[in-house]
Amino acid sequence: MVGDNMNEEDTMLPLGSILRLKGAKQNVVVIGYAVIEEGDVKPWDYLGCPYPTGVIASDQNLMFNKEDIDRVIFLGYSAEEDKKYRDTLNQTLKRLKSNGKLPL
Repeated sequence: MVGDNMNEEDTMLPLGSILRLKGAKQNVVVIGYAVIEEGDVKPWDYLGCPYPTGVIASDQNLMFNKEDIDRVIFLGYSAEEDKKYRDTLNQTLKRLKSNGKLPL
């Protein structure tokens, strides 16, 4: 997966993964999943922050989806429990996005 373009069927990237978003000049590190911005009805796939500076202020964090990823530069650490969590999360996000509404 490193160096390849992401597609909709890929599993979620591990936390700590470093990537480049389409049209971006700075790399991003994945710091969270399934973020819902106030007023939105669909979750974003990922929460990231600029790399190498990290989280400096919450208004500099980035919300983005798989299709926004141009290439993966580095995969973060992943163990078996993490992979299971990300696979389940990926399926849940697909359902939420296709339904167009969040569960109460």
